[in-house]
Amino acid sequence: MTQTPRAVVAGGGLAGLVAARHLAGAGLDVTLLERSENVGGRVWTQEHRGFRFDRGFQVLFPSYPAVQRELDLERLDLRRFAPGACLARPGHRSTLSDPIRDPQALLETLSNTDVSMGDKLRVARLAVELARFDPETIFDRSEPDTSIEEFLRDRGFSDRFIHNFVAPFYGGITLDRSLSTSSRVFEYTFRTLLTSRAAVPATGMAAIPAQLAQHARDAGASIRLETEVTDVSVEGTNGESATVTSTESEYDADAVVVATDPPAAQELTGVESIPTDARACVTQYYELPAGTDLESRGKLLLNTADEGPNQIVPHSAVAPEYAPDGAELISATYLGEREESDAELETITRETLESWYPDRRFDALKTRRTDRIEFAQFAQPPGFRDRLPDPRDPDGPVYLAGDYTQWSSIQGAMKSGRLAAKAAVDDLCSTR
Repeated sequence: MTQTPRAVVAGGGLAGLVAARHLAGAGLDVTLLERSENVGGRVWTQEHRGFRFDRGFQVLFPSYPAVQRELDLERLDLRRFAPGACLARPGHRSTLSDPIRDPQALLETLSNTDVSMGDKLRVARLAVELARFDPETIFDRSEPDTSIEEFLRDRGFSDRFIHNFVAPFYGGITLDRSLSTSSRVFEYTFRTLLTSRAAVPATGMAAIPAQLAQHARDAGASIRLETEVTDVSVEGTNGESATVTSTESEYDADAVVVATDPPAAQELTGVESIPTDARACVTQYYELPAGTDLESRGKLLLNTADEGPNQIVPHSAVAPEYAPDGAELISATYLGEREESDAELETITRETLESWYPDRRFDALKTRRTDRIEFAQFAQPPGFRDRLPDPRDPDGPVYLAGDYTQWSSIQGAMKSGRLAAKAAVDDLCSTR
C-alpha cells in the first residue's frame, strides 16, 4: 500500500491557509503549524468592549481573482466603502468620486477644484485603457516598469492631482506617499477598483482567515496553533524529504511549505532573495460619541497636507458592527515608524480633525487601540518582481508561500499559497 504523502505548512497567514487547503485537496496528509494563538498573520481582528479593531487599516478588494477563487464572499457579509474619497486640508474639504457608481457625488466631483477637469478626463482615459487588461496579466506587461509618479506624469497628470489625491490615496495602499512604488502595483489596484469597492467583513477582517482555515479543515488539513517552526532540514540521499522541527515536536514530511513572515522564511530556508526591506505604519483607533458624523458618506478622508495622519477612516459609518451602541469608531493611519507616543499621536489626530472641521471640537476623541506595525509591507520599487524568489527556490522539497513571491497584497498572499501547493503536488507526482 502506498503511503499518503505528508506535507507540513509553516505559518497560518493567508498564504499558508490557502496552501494547506490545496495540498489537502490534492490528497496529502497536511499539518499546518502556526506560532500564535490564532490564524491570519497580519490579517486579524481584536474585539474589546464591543469594538472591533483590525490590525492596522485593511480592506478587501472583492474582485481580486484569488479572492473570488478562495472565498465565499456572501458568507463574509461585506460592508463596502463608497467609491472615491474626501480630500481634506485645514479649512477645506471636497469630494472626488466615480460619478457612474456614485451618482450622488456627481455635482461635487465635477465642481471639485482640487482636481482639474483635465485630470478628471485623464482618469477616465486611464480607466478605459486599463479596463482592457486582465488583472492577472498586468505584472507581465512588456512596457518598462516605472514609479507611480513617473507613470502618471508620462500621462500628463498635474502636480495638483498627484499631490491632492494620488499621494494620500496610494500612500494608504502602498504605505509610500512619495509614489516611488512600482507602477505595476498602481495599475493592478486601479484596474481592480474599476470593478469593486473596498470592503470589510461585518465581523472584521479576521473573518477572512477564519473562513480560509475552515476551508483547509474541510479539505482534511490539521491546524495546530501556538506551535512555532524553528527549523526545516532536508533529508534523504537525494534530498527527497524534510524534517520540520517545532516547539512541540518533529515532523517528517514529503513536502514543506514555508509561509511565515519574510524574515523568518529567510532564516528557515536560507533564500537570500526573500525581501526583508519593510514599510511600516501606525494605526490608531478612536472612540467618538454616537452620532458624530464626519460627513464623508462612507468615504475615506485623505489628508492632502504634508503633516498629520495619511488618512482617517470612518469605520462604524461603513460597518456599524465595528462599534457598540452609543459610540462611533474611526482610525488614523500614520506612515512609517513614528517616534511620537500614543498620546502625542492622539493630539495630532484631534488637531487635524479640528483643522478640517473648524467649526467643531473633538474633545471627546479617545484612543482605544494603537497598532505599530514594523513590517506592514515589503518595499516594491520599480522592477521589484524581477528580484522576488520563486516558490521552488529552497533546497529539497521545500516551497515558499507568501505575498513576497508575488506582490504585497491579499491577492498576492492567496495566489502564492495556491502556487506553492501546486508546485509541491506537481513535484511529488513527477517523482512517484
